[in-house]
Amino acid sequence: MLITSFSNSEGFTLAQYKSVLTNTYILQGFKNSFTLSVISAVIALVVTLFAVYAITHFSQPVREKILILTNLTSNFSGIPLAFAFIVLLGNSGLFTLLFDKWEIGALSSFSLYSWSGLLLIYIYFQLPLALMLLYPIYDGIQQQWKEAAALLGASTLQFWLKVGIPVMLPGIVGTFSVLFANAMGAYASAYALTNSNYNLVAIRIGALIKGDIFAQPELASAIAVLLAVTMVTAMLISEWSIKKTRGKLK
Repeated sequence: MLITSFSNSEGFTLAQYKSVLTNTYILQGFKNSFTLSVISAVIALVVTLFAVYAITHFSQPVREKILILTNLTSNFSGIPLAFAFIVLLGNSGLFTLLFDKWEIGALSSFSLYSWSGLLLIYIYFQLPLALMLLYPIYDGIQQQWKEAAALLGASTLQFWLKVGIPVMLPGIVGTFSVLFANAMGAYASAYALTNSNYNLVAIRIGALIKGDIFAQPELASAIAVLLAVTMVTAMLISEWSIKKTRGKLK
């Protein structure tokens, strides 16, 4: 892919990268994907932090059943996920018809095929992954830490602000970077839902490879390389943040 991105019929060239960096439509695709990835990762992370905290208060058998269900849910993605949402929230979906019947204006005006619909699907497939990544982090908060803090007169809020959250922060940052990369590379669900009607970088790569008019694999390779660089940069920033946070804790 890297070699292809620097080549054309005449040999070595930088023309593909020049096209990517000067093409407003491709840059818009990067911007849309970046925005969608960050927002979906943040929302999934916040929701999952509270969800995992609640799960830790259940008995061990209940926790195991929830984790099994989460594992199964995390594998429900791609085209089947898009189809399920279309059946439920599409133009003639079950909930769409119910919202119209009950005259719930704010919900009946919702469009699954818009940016909001894409965000909803992205959040859905981010949640199980975030839960599986954050559960071991919460599990690492030992009960004797809470008891020691209580004996020293600390409230529950003070414990989480001074001990719990700082200990969990490296894991939270790492989870965010994984969620961001997961969303940036997502293709099947977005394509099945919007085809090529919404400009995302993964959809642009697919369109250039299959060729709506004619294929441009060299340009697709250049976009894919830049997408990989974006995700690797996010991972490196995350790694740097984790090391810095752990250094402060020590």
